[in-house]
Amino acid sequence: MAQTWFQSTNARVAGAFAVAVVLQIAGTLLIPGYSAPFAIRALLVIASLLAVASIGQTLVVILGGIDLSIPFVIGFANVVAAQLYGNGMDFAVVCLIVGVLAILIGALNGLISRGLNIHPLIVTLGIGMIVQGAVLLWTGGFPSGSAPQAVSDFVSIGGSIGPLPVPAVVPCVAVLALLVTVVLARTPYGRRLYAVGSNPEAAPLALIDPVRMWTMTYAASAFFAAVAGVLLLGFTGSAYGDVGQPYLFQTIAAVVVGGAALVGGRGNYFGTIAGVLVLTEINTLLIGLGFQPSTVQAALGFVIVLLVSLYGRERHVSATI
Repeated sequence: MAQTWFQSTNARVAGAFAVAVVLQIAGTLLIPGYSAPFAIRALLVIASLLAVASIGQTLVVILGGIDLSIPFVIGFANVVAAQLYGNGMDFAVVCLIVGVLAILIGALNGLISRGLNIHPLIVTLGIGMIVQGAVLLWTGGFPSGSAPQAVSDFVSIGGSIGPLPVPAVVPCVAVLALLVTVVLARTPYGRRLYAVGSNPEAAPLALIDPVRMWTMTYAASAFFAAVAGVLLLGFTGSAYGDVGQPYLFQTIAAVVVGGAALVGGRGNYFGTIAGVLVLTEINTLLIGLGFQPSTVQAALGFVIVLLVSLYGRERHVSATI
């Protein structure tokens, strides 16, 4: 049975990468300059930002949860980092403060969801809205500030690193993806994550504390969302509280396209990367063809509904054992 799941997941990941290649070829044939070096760099940078934001969603979906606070934490990190740095604080200290606060927000999500047995969809949405409200109160609705030049250079589409014709964020995300994949496949944390997602009732019998796993995993999810928020600050050049809103469902869609099961217990970050590429290609292709932003959003929503209907109706792993 486990081998069947593994083969099914691999097939979906391979299929997602194949779709990304087909979309790239279609864009090249339909849109002049679609595969020009600058356009490729832009696509890779945009995909890298989504990939960072999707790390946490991958972890919590494998766990059997969902995190709707990601866009709010992205906006929180974006605004708070800009405000504190704009007030003259050292950026390293700013990142430390933002990272710690994000971890506390995520830990609270996991603790309440599992500790009180409240559905994480409700908890994370509620906590996220509280965070957003707090940021609005603090800034008065008019955030200010910017990122250091080093952060802007890190994500600049026109940048490069050494002999590589891409900005530093692209190879760094590639290394990060490798690390996350290794953590999921080769560490005790990864094994416990899949165990809790596969059969949460049996996990305590294997001496796994579900509350601790949920708290740790949601803390990690919020941390990577905060990293994405800081990177987006460098990418856009200014603070914007709603900068994370496009990531609300894109992170979920990327995980599902990559072969993860919304019921938990299955998925991997390599698959999420494939999903990220598919979504980025679809978005870029539709914009390049001249579709309005509302039409692009509708198309992405259709893709999400279609994929959830195909992948999200499977029985939980524990029901098949």
